[in-house]
Amino acid sequence: MDIAPTASCDTDLLRRYDVPGPRYTSYPTAPHFHNGFGEREFRDAAAASNGDPIPRRLSLYVHVPFCESPCFYCGCNRIITRDKARGEAYLARLFREIGLASQLFDRDREVIQLHFGGGTPNFLSPAQLREVVDTVRGTFRLADSSERDLSIELDPRHVSPADIAELADIGFNRASLGVQDFNPEVQRAVNREQSVEETRAVIEACREHGFRSVNVDLIYGLPKQTLEGFSETLDIVADMRPDRVAVYGYAHMPTLFKAQGRIHAQDLPDAETRLALLQLAIRKLTDAGYLYIGMDHFALPDDELATSQARGGLHRNFMGYTTHADSDLVGLGVSAISHVGDTYSQNPRDLASWQAALDEGRLPVFRGMRLSEDDQLRADLIQALMCHGTIPIDALERRYAIDFCDYFADALHKLAPLAQDGLVRVDRHRIVATSRGRLLLRNIAMCFDRYLDSPTAVATPRFSRAI
Repeated sequence: MDIAPTASCDTDLLRRYDVPGPRYTSYPTAPHFHNGFGEREFRDAAAASNGDPIPRRLSLYVHVPFCESPCFYCGCNRIITRDKARGEAYLARLFREIGLASQLFDRDREVIQLHFGGGTPNFLSPAQLREVVDTVRGTFRLADSSERDLSIELDPRHVSPADIAELADIGFNRASLGVQDFNPEVQRAVNREQSVEETRAVIEACREHGFRSVNVDLIYGLPKQTLEGFSETLDIVADMRPDRVAVYGYAHMPTLFKAQGRIHAQDLPDAETRLALLQLAIRKLTDAGYLYIGMDHFALPDDELATSQARGGLHRNFMGYTTHADSDLVGLGVSAISHVGDTYSQNPRDLASWQAALDEGRLPVFRGMRLSEDDQLRADLIQALMCHGTIPIDALERRYAIDFCDYFADALHKLAPLAQDGLVRVDRHRIVATSRGRLLLRNIAMCFDRYLDSPTAVATPRFSRAI
């Protein structure tokens, strides 16, 4: 399999495939969740998941929605405030949710992963974060093994090396730092001014205190961004040598995300420059020794993402790429999403509804869905493609008792032009994304997505562009 995408992929070809599409952190994707799935259905799914002969492990995701200032590019669920008392009120409800959720899962099910996302998780103090971890440890069975991941997304502008020392003492061993771009003009345009020095200090503190992995997030396609400026950012990041780097494409959707209205459309790079920025990032990072994992993620060869991919154990979910494929995901906090057994479910996206449910003693599930057998088949197919660049035809035929070519006749018809353009190689046993096709995994997956032509998808244009 070709692991690295080609940085010299034909620009006209990329532009032709630069269409809106899902990022496939799930299949079916979140716009297809419905309000016919609620607390009762979630409880049933949790009970059924306990019945497996070999208990599946658990991954917990905790959403902290608060940020002290708005980053104009952001499309996350967040609340802008400097009032730290709101964190205390939030935790009071979060502890209730942890208690309610923990009662649904057998105690022999280890929590192998606990991740804090946001928002800005370090809006909470280290002492508050310790209280959350201690609450999880007291209600769930938090794994003691060296495999356990305690990870957190950090804003380097609001965390000190001393804070990192305390986080390490709590048990955190992975961190993800938002950078986006170090160019001062770009930072001013997106309202996120952040120095190289404070970012480097956080990375060095993580290393000093034994964090297993540090990730840096970058974004291409931001206002005022140029090839020269982004090249300097990439050089700085490569010199810092984080274990992982994510390079996301900025999705400008101001009708969906109010803060993006502060970005002037005329300041955004044109389509040709945007593609060049992506190709520059691929070339710079691969030249610096990073392996292309998939989508927009890169990792050093000895990082667990890279070694897990080599073993065939990589997994993709709402937290991005993860090494814990054998676990159910339980989301906690406002807007958090769970994947338990053959179901997806989501908490309310507004704080008031989430709080009201918990004040009434209810689990705050407001929508979700149970996957059909067809959903599960396509989810497995897309998971393999997004994680390993390959669709294993033989394995899917055995697992689901289908004739692949007959079952996916329509999808293979849609895939034919991509094969003609050199994005995939198709034979009787597998479909493999080529080096140029690995830039366009979303487009390949879309051929197998039966929901894209549904009324829900047409009426809900929430997807970013593929490049």
